[in-house]
Amino acid sequence: MLQMKTLAMEIEDSLGEAIERLDQPGIQRTYWDQNEFVLLEGFIPQTVVEPCLFEVEQVQSEVHRNYVPGRKQGGSVSYYVIREKAPAILALYRSPTLRTFLSRLVEAPLKLCPEDDPHSCALYYYTKPGDHIGFHYDTSYYKGKRYTVLIGLVERSEHCRLVARVRKHGEAEEIRETRIPMDPGTVVLFNGDKLWHAVTPLGKDEERVVLTFQYVTNQEIGPFKKMFSNLKDAFAYFGPSALLRRPTAHKTSSRRHTLPQSDVLTDHPTLQFIAGAGGASHDRDS
Repeated sequence: MLQMKTLAMEIEDSLGEAIERLDQPGIQRTYWDQNEFVLLEGFIPQTVVEPCLFEVEQVQSEVHRNYVPGRKQGGSVSYYVIREKAPAILALYRSPTLRTFLSRLVEAPLKLCPEDDPHSCALYYYTKPGDHIGFHYDTSYYKGKRYTVLIGLVERSEHCRLVARVRKHGEAEEIRETRIPMDPGTVVLFNGDKLWHAVTPLGKDEERVVLTFQYVTNQEIGPFKKMFSNLKDAFAYFGPSALLRRPTAHKTSSRRHTLPQSDVLTDHPTLQFIAGAGGASHDRDS
């Protein structure tokens, strides 16, 4: 426990110093001019990136490969695994310093996602030729806004790029299409409902790993949308077995974040059925 507290304090100190060096008013103007999207190259300090890279290797055995024809292909590690095995990544996601900075940029008080949301903090591995994801919005199922933070950790690719179709605030037409290499420490922040984005296919002998954080303005979600989100996660991201080990949802606060004492099985019959069926036909390594 003491080691984790020390790690969290070191991350806080490094982030605080990095934020002080930024042109925060300029970044905020860019964010709003680009319809709630901004790129921060090299923002996360190397002292924070290094322990995260170590954990990327540590949890690699937990990667769940997924394949949705015409939509996406790649590997994912959910928040449940990160919470148990990646303390540096967890501390970065929960960082009050980072969340305060982001809240100022988006002009909204950002909250952590509930503990039972596997997307709240996740790793995405692009490790096989053709790994990609098609154009989409990070649609919020919550009763408020959802903001996405992408952090580059491994970028050994000339082909695999984040493609962002940026619009000018208040206008329908795109102003440009931006292809972004997610180098270690590079951060992209955007309102999930506003940025049309994709990841282009990985080439041969290439590798890309990106860390994703989700923050919300309201932690509440309706039962129908929660069910739909669970099914999507089971088939397209983390597998049904991961969702069956999810913790009971509870609200978090900015002052105190306690881990649930135990994981419980979801009582949703659909998820129990697909877990029993195995779900192998929906995942394919290629």
